[in-house]
Amino acid sequence: MPVTDDEIREKYLDRAIRELNQLTREVQTCELCPRGNLMPVLGSGHPQADVFLVKYAPRPSEVEEGVAFYGRSGGALMKSFKRLGIDPLAVYGTVFVKCPVADTELSAPECRGRVALELAIVQPRMVVCMGELALSELNDLDLPLGRQLEPRPGEVQRLTPSCEALFVPDIDASLDDERTKRAFWGAFRQLGEWWSDLPPY
Repeated sequence: MPVTDDEIREKYLDRAIRELNQLTREVQTCELCPRGNLMPVLGSGHPQADVFLVKYAPRPSEVEEGVAFYGRSGGALMKSFKRLGIDPLAVYGTVFVKCPVADTELSAPECRGRVALELAIVQPRMVVCMGELALSELNDLDLPLGRQLEPRPGEVQRLTPSCEALFVPDIDASLDDERTKRAFWGAFRQLGEWWSDLPPY
């Protein structure tokens, strides 16, 4: 009996879940960064998300919960997704600096490089890179057939043959005054146009 498309998708999803769980265990037991007894901040979202959000480092609320984009930035993103008509269940979010260290310079490059593994597992169609520091880290990843991204807010660029990217300002630095909020929104809303152009099948 031939295998159906649904069964194939289910097998890919099961594999992605297993691989993300394995990565989570590796991050939780890693000792590359001097984080003491604090737990790392993990990525969260759909294991096969179309949209992959990444920023440089977590805020205190994210450190407290151990989950990327928990708190103020997550609330702002949920409102943005609603306005743009993007299904939040089609999104995965993570950070480069996963360990809560006193200074982000203390985080190990190997630890920050784990975002490449997350990208390989999730296999998104779009990466939204938030801020100059995240952009620098993303450009340093050794992605197969990867291209260097330019700091051009709101412009969809090609990251790999199968994935596009959108550079936007750092969300955590954008929520405190009207000017920076507008700059972030002006760039981020291009994700809505990209999303609406995706075929529904």
